[in-house]
Amino acid sequence: MQQFDENEKNGMGLLERQVEAMLFVSPQPVSSLEIASYLGVSQTRVDDAVKTLKDTYARSHGLTILYLAGGWQMATSPDLAETIEAFSNSVSMQKVRLSKAALETLSVIAYNQPVTRSEIEDIRSVRCDRVVDTLMKHGLVRIAGRKKSVGSPLLFRTTDRFLEIFGLAGINSLPTLEELKDYKTEETAFDPFERAENGTEEDDNDE
Repeated sequence: MQQFDENEKNGMGLLERQVEAMLFVSPQPVSSLEIASYLGVSQTRVDDAVKTLKDTYARSHGLTILYLAGGWQMATSPDLAETIEAFSNSVSMQKVRLSKAALETLSVIAYNQPVTRSEIEDIRSVRCDRVVDTLMKHGLVRIAGRKKSVGSPLLFRTTDRFLEIFGLAGINSLPTLEELKDYKTEETAFDPFERAENGTEEDDNDE
């Protein structure tokens, strides 16, 4: 009874606790609409519950709630990043590991989507069959229909998993080319919009 009273004092009613529990067990972001449909309440009530949770966490918790890929996801507080990073490095975690070729191909798709395989190859000046397959296997890229042109080639787009892994609320949150230039170095510079000018690279099909 004392625990219930304490929850009420913090604005944590049954709905807030239900939403909190759902976000805790979900491995991916959950939209307000999805939560509302499952609990049989309005989306506005869910949004209010999420706000209450965020306010409560901001006062005295090591957790926060982020809006990623069109939904809500529980995460650790940004001010604890150093602690969490050190801890994460000490435990074995499954991570998506991508080669430089795969990252370049992913950036081409992200900034030019929807895009065909041949258009990706035109930009990178190298074949990318297996690279694209690798990205699809990791759930970072998906088929998004066919282009209305000769041969009706497949179109590719990034997925919600891509947004989640890179911490983006949506594609519009991608950094601009001007922002990317601040992070470029002479050794790793790559423009996802421009075709290579000097020769061709090796085939990326060994990915």
